[in-house]
Amino acid sequence: MKIALGSDHTGFSARRKVRQMLRRLDVGYVDFGCASEDAADYPEMAYPVARAVSKGDCDQGILICGTGIGMGIAANKVRGVRAAVCHDTFTVEMSRRHNHANILCLGARVLDDDQIVELVHVWLEAEPEGGKHQRRVDEIMELEQKEP
Repeated sequence: MKIALGSDHTGFSARRKVRQMLRRLDVGYVDFGCASEDAADYPEMAYPVARAVSKGDCDQGILICGTGIGMGIAANKVRGVRAAVCHDTFTVEMSRRHNHANILCLGARVLDDDQIVELVHVWLEAEPEGGKHQRRVDEIMELEQKEP
């Protein structure tokens, strides 16, 4: 498994802890920045993470900004991305199991670094379910074909 990882300046500290956890778990990752705690615009990191997941260069993505919302909006502009903004273990697990989300968006102003690491761990362990959930995900993905 390979994870595409990115944050803006607000999520810089949390992203560092997530990298440490991924190394401990021997999970590969590609870090798309940002490079420091200096102000950075979240679309600049959301796009390359979303593209890496969309193209299949990475299996999943993790994005961290102040609330996760901006990253989620930006990432969902890329075809093939199902980015989910989550703030607790239940929504993280359901985003994977029921919605087959391929990018997790978290908020560093909503959660502390340790909570973010915990949620990433839940995300990595959750597996997409088939059946009615796959049918619904297929219906969501068909919507991309209806748009210009």
